[in-house]
Amino acid sequence: MGAALPTIRQLRYLTVLSETLNFRRAAEQLFVTQSTLSAGIKELEITLGATLLERTKRAVKLTKIGSEILHRAKSILTEVDDLSSFAERLQKPLSGTLKLGVIPTIAPFLLPIVIPKLKADYPALKLYLREDYSLRLLDQIKSGELDFAIIALPFKTEDLIINTLFKDEFWWVAKKGQALAKLKEISIKDVNLSELLLLEEGHCLRDHAIEACGTKAANSLDESFAATSLYTLLQMVDNDLGCTLLPEMVLKSGALLGTELVARPFSDKPPYREIALLKRKTDNRMADFDLLSALIVSVKKIHSPKLGASRTKRAATKR
Repeated sequence: MGAALPTIRQLRYLTVLSETLNFRRAAEQLFVTQSTLSAGIKELEITLGATLLERTKRAVKLTKIGSEILHRAKSILTEVDDLSSFAERLQKPLSGTLKLGVIPTIAPFLLPIVIPKLKADYPALKLYLREDYSLRLLDQIKSGELDFAIIALPFKTEDLIINTLFKDEFWWVAKKGQALAKLKEISIKDVNLSELLLLEEGHCLRDHAIEACGTKAANSLDESFAATSLYTLLQMVDNDLGCTLLPEMVLKSGALLGTELVARPFSDKPPYREIALLKRKTDNRMADFDLLSALIVSVKKIHSPKLGASRTKRAATKR
C-alpha cells in the first residue's frame, strides 16, 4: 500500500492560511471551523513529515519548508482548477467562470463596450473582473488567481501567451490657447518635455508615453507632478500645469467633455501602445482565449474607426 498523499482540501487550507496568517479569518474564508482547519493543517504536516507553520499565541508564519510546500501547493491547485474548468467548458465555449484582469488605463474605456456583447453572446459565462497594475496582473495569472488579462504592450510578459488585439495611438493633449493647439497635427519633436505631465510610477502608460517621446524624455521630465489616475491627470492639464499624451481610447470615451482641453494627433509615425490579451501556457482555455480576443477586436471596430482614418478629420472633431 502506498504512502498517504496530501488532499486537495488540505492544500487549500494551507494556501488560504498563508494569505491571512490567522486561523480565525482563514476558517471564515473556507467556511469551516477553526478546529477543522487546525486539524487539516496538522494532518498535512503529518502526511509530509514536516512542520509547515510556526504557531504562537499572537502570530502564525510559514517555516522555510512551509514556503516551499506552499509554492508547489499553489501550482497543484491551479492545475486542478484548470481541469475542473476544462470539464465544465466541454459543454459550450465561454461558459462557466472566467477571471479577467484589466489595467486601469484600459478598463473604464474598453469594458463598457465589450461586456454587453459578451453577455449577449455567451449568457452562460460568469465573468469576474479585477483591475490592477500590469505587473500584479501577470503575477496573478501565473499563480492561477486570474485566467486572462488585458494589458498594454510593450511590457515584459515572459513566457505568457499573447494575442495582440489592436493599436491605440497617443494624442497630444493640452489646454486651449497653447501654440501647438492651433495646429491640426503636431510632431513629437515639438512636445515640450519639461511641461509633460504623466501618471505616477507603476502605470505602464507612463512608460509608454516616455518611450513615445524618445530616449531623452525620462531625463527632461519635471518630476514635481505625477498623477495617481487619468482623471487627476486631466484635471492637472486643465488647470494649465502642462500637457500630456493620452491614448485614443481614452479620448473617444469623451474624457475631454466639460474641460477646456484639446487633443491633436501626431503627423509622422504616431506613437502607440498595443492592447493585448494574455494567458499562461498551462491554461487549457485556448478556444476561449481566441474567442474572447476575436470578440474584443470586432466590438472595437464597431465602436471606433480604424486608425488609418483621416487624421485631419479626427483632429477637427476634437477641437
